[in-house]
This record gives sequence, structure tokens and C-alpha cells, in this order.
Amino acid sequence: MQALDAIDRNIIRMLRLDARISSTKLAEAVGLSPSACLRRIHLMEKGGVIRGYTALVGLGDETSAIAVIINITLERQTEDHLNRFEEAVRRHPEIRECYLMTGGSDYFLRVEVETPGDFERIHKEILAKLPGVLRIHSSFSIRNVLAVAPKRR
Repeated sequence: MQALDAIDRNIIRMLRLDARISSTKLAEAVGLSPSACLRRIHLMEKGGVIRGYTALVGLGDETSAIAVIINITLERQTEDHLNRFEEAVRRHPEIRECYLMTGGSDYFLRVEVETPGDFERIHKEILAKLPGVLRIHSSFSIRNVLAVAPKRR
């Protein structure tokens, strides 16, 4: 993949705001024909710049959701251990976010639950069974002070 130019970056920006934007509207917004715009998107997908599309799913009444922040420490930090852990995490939609970290733990995860009992199930059935986990440290949020939501047009 060649270096991204201003049009590619604009396409990415628009897709981040709304990945379901029609190709016609996207092309118009970035100043290209629909076919040229789609060609650039396909090149960015093939080159790994665009790695996929996802849906942001809420639990319904977001005010009742409890965010649980989880720090995971692995037994070993080899490439194989990291890859196996990350592959396993991707199979569980209950895990909303996962970051490889520096510092005291290897990964930072976020899940949302309705009750502490829901988290107990996730802990037993998912987190404790992830490959290579040495330590799990979980913290329950009290309330969300600042949330950044995607802009709606």
C-alpha cells in the first residue's frame, strides 16, 4: 500500500463517522467518482489500512450498564502468547475493548454488565479461560464522567 494521501485520510475520516455511508455520498463528500472512491477503499482494505467494519452495540438503557475495567497479566509476553490471547479475545463480543498495554499489566479490557452476577459469569466462563492468563484484576465503575460518542449527521 502506498502512503495515504489527503483523499484517503478523508475517506477514512468519513468511514469512522459513519461506516454505513452510501458509496455515492462518500464519493461526493471526498470529491471523487463513486468508482474511484470504491477503488481506493478496496486498496486500503487489501493493504490492511482498513481492517474491518463493526457495529457499536448498546445494552439498551446505557445508564444501567456497569463498566468493568479489567487488567490482565499473561504468564509470558512472547509473540505466540500475545497472539493466542488476542485471537481468543476477538471471539467474545462481551469484551467491548481490548488494549495491549505498557506498565504493570499486559492488557486492558472493558466489558459492560447489568449486574455483578453478570460479571461473575463473564469472569468464570470467559476471562478465566483465556489462554495464558496469569492474573486478572477487575474494577467496577461508579459512573461515567466523560464519554465520547460518534457524531451523528
